[in-house]
Amino acid sequence: MADGGHSPAFLGVSRSLSGRAWRQRPAEAATIRAHMQALDLDELMARALAARGVAADQGRNFLTPTLRALFPDPSSFMDMDKAATAIIDALQAGASIHIFADYDVDGASSAALLVRWFRTFGADLPIYVPDRLTEGYGPSARAFDTLKSRGADLVVTVDCGAAANEAVAHAAAIGLKVVVIDHHMMREEPPACLAVVNPNRPGCGSGQGNLAAAGVVFVLLAALNREARARGLFEGRAEPDIRQWLDLAAMGAICDVTGLTGFNRALTSLGLKVMSDWNNPGLRALLAAAGAEPGPAKSNHAGFILGPRINAGGRIGKSDLGARLLSTDDADEAKMLAQELDALNIARREVEAQVTEQAVRRVEATGAHNDESALIVVSGEDWHPGVVGIVAGRLRERWRKPVIVIGVDAINGVGKGSGRSQPGMNLGRAVQAAWNEGVLIAGGGHAMAAGLTVAADRIDELRAFLNERLSGERAEAVAQDWVEIDALIDPRAATRDLFEAFEQLAPYGPANPEPLFALQGVQAREPVAMNGGHVRCRLVGADGASVRAIAWRCADLPGGKALLAGQGGLNLVGRLKADDWNGRRGVQFEIEDVADPRMA
Repeated sequence: MADGGHSPAFLGVSRSLSGRAWRQRPAEAATIRAHMQALDLDELMARALAARGVAADQGRNFLTPTLRALFPDPSSFMDMDKAATAIIDALQAGASIHIFADYDVDGASSAALLVRWFRTFGADLPIYVPDRLTEGYGPSARAFDTLKSRGADLVVTVDCGAAANEAVAHAAAIGLKVVVIDHHMMREEPPACLAVVNPNRPGCGSGQGNLAAAGVVFVLLAALNREARARGLFEGRAEPDIRQWLDLAAMGAICDVTGLTGFNRALTSLGLKVMSDWNNPGLRALLAAAGAEPGPAKSNHAGFILGPRINAGGRIGKSDLGARLLSTDDADEAKMLAQELDALNIARREVEAQVTEQAVRRVEATGAHNDESALIVVSGEDWHPGVVGIVAGRLRERWRKPVIVIGVDAINGVGKGSGRSQPGMNLGRAVQAAWNEGVLIAGGGHAMAAGLTVAADRIDELRAFLNERLSGERAEAVAQDWVEIDALIDPRAATRDLFEAFEQLAPYGPANPEPLFALQGVQAREPVAMNGGHVRCRLVGADGASVRAIAWRCADLPGGKALLAGQGGLNLVGRLKADDWNGRRGVQFEIEDVADPRMA
């Protein structure tokens, strides 16, 4: 058994066609009963709650999270009071305050939150976003020199800066004040500046380490309101109601793939409700550019429609487009920016497909995808640094082990890479160790994702170092790589009512996985291979009942081949998704894994 024999394989599947074992998501019987009694839930829903670690007394806050119940005291964050004091001091002094933001959705959302708060005071803060290709991630001496030359007195970094000790020291040397707002892993010794607010800073007692940077900035806005109120700055003017910007906090939380529990779940759940009004001109324009209809916002809007388009600017276009889009109140400017981002996203998909195809061929030629190595490191000349992170994520899904993809600039002999990890393997820590040992030019990240810069002639050394560093975590990660199932259903039970009942658990993300359902002994009928390697079919049970289904990017994998063969007697695991095409208001089964009982 993959977990040492503690859980029986669900439907007897100890090895699916993707090589994983299945089990029912474990839950305490007493907690299930408590949820049934306290919340008037049926056993299926109560079990799902308990299986997600929701204690007996936490059920109501989980299902109906509120800021009132879950908002942390801003002062519980190390340096938060210092940050608020420094920023309000600068505001009152009429100092020139600039925002330095990362180029992804979380950075753009964080910057937009600060811009919108300051706009209520009649101040429009300039935003500096480093160019991904020429400057890389985070603050640099060059960037601070540029900001100083533009007249900046105070720079607030968001979604970056916590590990930029040398760059921040340079800022101090040229007389530039800095406040850091971040959530990434950092060194024991923080950068020397006015304040470093990071729930993942060693010694921070906030207990909010699952927040994205946008969530940390949202708490900062509460601290700024509190400090401004204490100084009488709201006399004669309305105090900003930060709840109107919850949609931006939700964008950061979802697109940065953070753990959606506790306060972070409240931010995200309530933020999606705010987003549903589509009052932010940038989000509204981007939705239109994507050809999507306005309506109740779901995690899917942020993660799969809006987020990739915002990220496209930082990946292959102008790095500040996303922050400008989310900050603007001008509908015409929003439309122009949204159309540019949508076009960039189309180009990004083409580049990504090319790099993915080349990387797959390269890895499979070496056999690193199915050997005992702890991770895969693959590189290629002129692979666009803006897509290597997405490709790493695709390959990690495909091969169920951490993957780092590196694009090498053949002219200067430097590779820029991005990695995605498996649960149980802390990739960011390993990359940080590689930097500490001098293997990397730059590097950092968190448990599930990391970025790095490496000399091209040291990539083999990096691969060996990381494999050795992560080898001890590999066995535990394999043990954790169960397909965890919430319930066994049949095609007849795969209904819109069941889907909507489980939607009470949304929004989904790490620490709150989307419910997975198993189907037993079904046949894939009318299978069709689609562009992109997707497979569409109809899953038919023994009684003839059926449900529409799709499996993503698997046509060349064993599971996809079994579906395309129209094989019968298959066991499948997947998610229920709304299917509202042409007003049908049905469901579709999104296949996660396939098992053949004759081989399991």
